[in-house]
Amino acid sequence: MKQTLEEYEEHLRGQERSRATIAKYRHDVGVFLNWQGGEAAVTKERVIAYKQWLVQRYAPASVNSMLAALNGFLQFSGLEGCRVKALKIQRPLFRPTERELSRAEYLRLLDAAKEKSTALWLVLQTLCGAGLRVSELRFVTAECMHTGRVQIACKGKRRVALLPKALCRKLQRYAQAKRRYTGPLFVTAGGAPLDRSHIWAAMKRLCRRARVAPEKVFPHNLRHLFARTYYNSSKDLLRLADLLGHSSIDTTRIYTLSDGKREFRQIERLCLVQ
Repeated sequence: MKQTLEEYEEHLRGQERSRATIAKYRHDVGVFLNWQGGEAAVTKERVIAYKQWLVQRYAPASVNSMLAALNGFLQFSGLEGCRVKALKIQRPLFRPTERELSRAEYLRLLDAAKEKSTALWLVLQTLCGAGLRVSELRFVTAECMHTGRVQIACKGKRRVALLPKALCRKLQRYAQAKRRYTGPLFVTAGGAPLDRSHIWAAMKRLCRRARVAPEKVFPHNLRHLFARTYYNSSKDLLRLADLLGHSSIDTTRIYTLSDGKREFRQIERLCLVQ
């Protein structure tokens, strides 16, 4: 099975999956293989037992994510009959606020980043100002800042992200100072595009200085802040889905969930409790 896992990893590369996705799938399938051991055969009953084992240890969303990776591996291995169903999870009605990054906290992160690194300061504004995924940052090139359009080709999809004019002016000054006239704008000392781990670690180092809880500080939360801010301003869910590059509007709804405060106030006004 471990040899098959290597072949499955190569298969995922052929599907142009991102490195992060491949690493996650490999990890999740590895969890199953370690649980399964080398003796017992893979059967539907064993996979169901593994699913129950996951349910006792992980949150429902994590269970479904791990099962998706395993089901793909089983299908690739010719064991499609061993695949199992995902857990049924009710669509959340409200967003959890304990991990929600506010605009004020974002601005404090920017202040902390500016003192530490101009590049990091601009990375945060680029991710948040355009609603980019961290994997899409490499498509922000020295050329695209002149048009304000980022041509993104990721996970087999193509889309255009828009950069605010104020951000473009800042990026142009940065490119000129770095004498970077072509290719990705944000790179490591060795010239490679910044990846998720670089940005994640750099953001975490800002938490204490910015007085922001570490659990709120990660790259994708900047995309969430963009989505909430845009939706609160426009109330246009369809246009937001286009801007975020979502193929399903149900995905976009997750970004626009209410915190429940207004609903609580409305319920109180019903006066149905004597």
